[in-house]
Amino acid sequence: MSDEAMSTTIAPTEGSSISSSSEYEDITGFERVSDILLGLAFMTTALVSAKRMSWSRGVGGSETTVVTAFYSLILTTSGLRASWFLIPNSVWQPSYTPTAVMAFESDHWLGVFLSEILLTAGSLALFSIFILILVYWADILKKYFYPGARRSRPMITFCSLVFFLVLLEVLSATLFLTKVYSSEGMILVNALLLSTVSMICVVEITIFSHRFRTVLKTLGAINQVSTESQVKRIVWITVTGNLFFFTRAFLEAIFAILMLRYWHQYGSVQMVFSHKLWDVYVLLKHWSEVAILCLMLYILQSRFTAAAAAGYEAVPDTTTAAKEGTATSSQAMDV
Repeated sequence: MSDEAMSTTIAPTEGSSISSSSEYEDITGFERVSDILLGLAFMTTALVSAKRMSWSRGVGGSETTVVTAFYSLILTTSGLRASWFLIPNSVWQPSYTPTAVMAFESDHWLGVFLSEILLTAGSLALFSIFILILVYWADILKKYFYPGARRSRPMITFCSLVFFLVLLEVLSATLFLTKVYSSEGMILVNALLLSTVSMICVVEITIFSHRFRTVLKTLGAINQVSTESQVKRIVWITVTGNLFFFTRAFLEAIFAILMLRYWHQYGSVQMVFSHKLWDVYVLLKHWSEVAILCLMLYILQSRFTAAAAAGYEAVPDTTTAAKEGTATSSQAMDV
């Protein structure tokens, strides 16, 4: 695509309806109520996670760092999402649906940019929760399958992965600020990135879940102890997590495909951002986030807080601790 064509596709048209302030005035009562309910839901999870984080710090012990990290990520995600929904949309941009603007070329470009940054930061914080879980699951499994292998520190691995994702988002923001593409380009990049990460999470959760069940069944057979309840719990967590990530991957992939299609055919993606389609996208995307955050709070409260010290740190490195391994694995794998 030539530079002239690219400029045409990414620059918002002067007469575009999505750039007019009147569209925000057409926001429906349903959309107002929906935003308020989502904002309150995320605020509630933020308050609960803040209270739990304060409590976990007072407990002490080797599990405190990990538990606090989970709660802090939930708090960050919920706080960012609550802010995005409870701050009136007119503060960010003149329309309820996304606005296509170029950097420094309109009065509201900064609001559009900050809105997208806030939304992206919330998504990164949310996905960081599951990246942290997968990193610790991988470390636990490595103890069982490769007891003599050298292991890296889970938190270092976690920070490296999150830093890589942040770097990609910084690059996207830089391309917007240098006018390589408009705000439409930022939305497209985020959709493609989150869809890819979601599919990776589906694959990794499925693989780790299968290995966990294998370990539990083996240790149960060796020690003649029933691990059926632990296996069922792992399956339930796997199905729930995969359902969330598959739904997210599907939503983001369809969204990206529609954007690319309209971008190619019409030179703008404003037709994608109709109120009806945007409402469906927002409801499915963010209520599923509320559900998975509540699930994480439940899991942390019911299992991980008590199991982290006795589970993660006590996972045996040799077969001589097989009996203890049955109990420890069932606890550590509940995260």
